[in-house]
Amino acid sequence: MGIAELLKQVDGSGEFGVWLGRLDGTPVFEYEAERPHYSASTMKLPVAMAMMRKVEAGELALEQPVTVHNDFASAGSGRFGVNPDEDEAPATWDAMGTPVPLTWLATEMITRSSNLATDLVLEQVGVPAAHAALTEATLPTSSSPASKIERGIDDMPARAAGISNLMSPAGLAGVLVAVGNQAGPSGAYLRDLLAGNQWNGEIPALLPPGTRVEHKNGWDTRIRHDGGIVRPADADPFVLVVCTTSDLPDPEAQKLIASIALEAWNHRHDLEAVR
Repeated sequence: MGIAELLKQVDGSGEFGVWLGRLDGTPVFEYEAERPHYSASTMKLPVAMAMMRKVEAGELALEQPVTVHNDFASAGSGRFGVNPDEDEAPATWDAMGTPVPLTWLATEMITRSSNLATDLVLEQVGVPAAHAALTEATLPTSSSPASKIERGIDDMPARAAGISNLMSPAGLAGVLVAVGNQAGPSGAYLRDLLAGNQWNGEIPALLPPGTRVEHKNGWDTRIRHDGGIVRPADADPFVLVVCTTSDLPDPEAQKLIASIALEAWNHRHDLEAVR
């Protein structure tokens, strides 16, 4: 079943977007790829990219200590804290009040999708730097880029003021293409973080075991996204992003993304044949 047919089966149940293409940024299949969705945790990849830019510039160090806390300046007004009941990565919370290396927080942010670790890294990096990492990776083929990073996770005062984080399939594809082609230790570091993702219920789920997938997903109420670089052993790597904002039960949204990834995989030797 082709990707278009898979999307047709969920027509009317929400908003869906797909970007599939080559690691050089050339798209081969797009569906509503410029439509922005609430980013959920996909914004954590540009945060990590911005962190590594500051490490390269000597402004941050991977081994520098950061004391774990849960009190942050809002992008709106006042201050906010992360809701522990909505954070599925307990290790950062267990370290509350103690100093941990920045690189440890980055690992928790990407591989476990820790919300608290994300806001701690973002506090070091700054929202403008994370937004710049996202926008500067915009693909040349993007006609109306709408992705943006404006606040941290669980910044409720900012949310109430209409300040949010948005991600389109093409926007996430752009940062994946940038990371996938980034030379040197920083690029290798980021790709290894993505390959270490422990939440694998979407793009990797139906692929052959052991397939390297460098991906970052995100989820929230009505939200399920995943974007990654898939590296087959017998074909060129490809980039796939699927964003869903829908009324689908969450397992069905995950299955949709996994099925789209399998269809791309089955055409890995001839991506242009994807329909």
